[in-house]
Amino acid sequence: MQLRGLASTKLARPAVKLTRPAFPYDKTVRISLWVSVAVVAALFGWGAWQRRWIADDGLIVLRTVRNLLAGNGPVFNQGERVEANTSTIWTYLLYVLSWVAEPMRLEYVALAAALVLSVLGVAFLMLGTGRLYAPSLRGRQAIMLPAGALVYIAVPPARDFATSGLESGLVLAYLGLLWWMLVCWSQALRARPDSRAFIGTLAFVAGCSVLVRPELALIGGGALVMMLIAARTWRRRLLIVAAGGFLPVAYQIFRMGYYALLVPGTALAKDAAGDKWSQGWTYLLNFNGPYWLWVPVVLLVPLGVVLMLARRRPSYIRPTLAPGYGRVARAVQSPPAVVGFMLVSGLLQALYWIRQGGDFMHGRVLLAPLFCLLAPVAVIPVMIPDGKDFSRRTGYWVLGGVTALWLAVAGWSLWAANSSGMGDDATHVSYAGIVDERRFYAQATGHAHPLTAADYLDYPRMAAILVAIDNTPEGALLLPSGNYTQWDLVPMIPPGSAPGIPPDQKPQHAVFFTNLGMVGMNVGLDVKVIDQIGLANPLAAHTERLKHGRIGHDKNLFPDWVIADGPWVKWYPGVPGYLDPQWVAQAEAALQCPETRAVLNSVRAPLTLRRFVSNVLHSYAFTKYRIDRVPLFELARCGLPVPDVPPAPPRGD
Repeated sequence: MQLRGLASTKLARPAVKLTRPAFPYDKTVRISLWVSVAVVAALFGWGAWQRRWIADDGLIVLRTVRNLLAGNGPVFNQGERVEANTSTIWTYLLYVLSWVAEPMRLEYVALAAALVLSVLGVAFLMLGTGRLYAPSLRGRQAIMLPAGALVYIAVPPARDFATSGLESGLVLAYLGLLWWMLVCWSQALRARPDSRAFIGTLAFVAGCSVLVRPELALIGGGALVMMLIAARTWRRRLLIVAAGGFLPVAYQIFRMGYYALLVPGTALAKDAAGDKWSQGWTYLLNFNGPYWLWVPVVLLVPLGVVLMLARRRPSYIRPTLAPGYGRVARAVQSPPAVVGFMLVSGLLQALYWIRQGGDFMHGRVLLAPLFCLLAPVAVIPVMIPDGKDFSRRTGYWVLGGVTALWLAVAGWSLWAANSSGMGDDATHVSYAGIVDERRFYAQATGHAHPLTAADYLDYPRMAAILVAIDNTPEGALLLPSGNYTQWDLVPMIPPGSAPGIPPDQKPQHAVFFTNLGMVGMNVGLDVKVIDQIGLANPLAAHTERLKHGRIGHDKNLFPDWVIADGPWVKWYPGVPGYLDPQWVAQAEAALQCPETRAVLNSVRAPLTLRRFVSNVLHSYAFTKYRIDRVPLFELARCGLPVPDVPPAPPRGD
């Protein structure tokens, strides 16, 4: 009644009057927490270093960074605005770090950044969980031990992708930081992190989720919604919207105008709007099978329940509440709500990826959901019975149960950390299409730790690319042949000898191959590197997704389109014998479809203000646009006539 009366008087402040309890942990708790963090960070860093590598997909990011450093813009190929990277922040972070650390190799910059961010992510996760338990541990003797954090670092894919050159380390650092900040925010009614600066920073971090990875918008957006519900004034809500939305909205406008798409090019190439539930279930079983991930779940769930029942409600002076700060707002801005939010977010992330069909890399996309689900028990307090909340006998029973469960978790972690993973199937691309990428490339290159682009020259076909380019100073298109030591060459049309080929046409080279990263980082930026699955090829990206294609590679553009789309010879004997010149001619005619020309012009025409605005206005239509990968069918779809091409003359052996 006294609080209600104070809130209704004219003297009531428009904000919560906070009291700051002794939130520093008790000495034993604090020391044990930091020791746990240091031990887990050291183990994780050491384990990740033992499995260090840079993936081909990690080299794709570095090709874009090279173009940024060269002044060509955030593109994969000069003169073609394609967003070949999923994580915007990771791309620009590497750009800044590479500029600062010059002349260090880009691969080493990516390796160091990924490793440091991965370790920081686990440290933030543990510190956030330690703070979660802190209020109930004041005045009690307890030791903080790692639990969920041990489970995460024990899973071999977690150590594989702690380096790899991909944004996995950034994702861990982001999720760990967000978790720690949300825990601080949930305790704002009994501590001080409720200032405008803190709220603005938390909103900014939450808003950046979509720029870390698009699917993380489910987490960052949810955090912003919670903050808006708990906000006590419209000024505070305006601050949250402005801080959380400015950067994502600004970059989205840039993406629409620069790349002429609503989503990253990788999302278009993989048709992220589709679903492959059965393949996703296969991917989940593939991740669970080698490590029996259900075992730590069975152990950690009862452990969490025991800790919840044994916790002591924190004692602090109830704050004076502002008018309108009701029960719903207090419930949302509370530790239980934040814990529930993180668990639900992890489940939603897992469901999202299962719906998508998972990935072709063993375990990679389920690491972030696992990280979220382990957050509330990343560390656990083992409390020494003091006889205050229940009898010492009961307390010792609780202590014994918690200790037994923790020892079981530690035992499983030791076993899983030394698991052989997928075993003999690790490097075999089966019908499911899932492989252990690190082991696959280590075996294929002959390097235990393939780190640099030069290491990938020992991958089949790679060294032959440089030989073929050196042997064709007049320019050529390189198509993969059945022989790993050579490439099929399609020569350039001589300058001025055909319509559309100017007399001053300079020699060009292009490579048509799936492994964009290792190719793109081993050739010059003047060499165009394109693929059949659409990561760096706008034509392939706008084809329909194949129903039974390998996950992540389920688009496949025929090479006929590549020949038709460039200054390459389109008739025998320039066209390889296994290709049909009629298909090439049909593809060339299909490229005249007005809608297709508009899509290609949106990323190839010079970027003027008018073009930027036009791309923004048409980005939705361009994102939805699809072509048929069979040229004859594409002509029928566009209502264009089939060109009359005489059959090729018979050739001798």
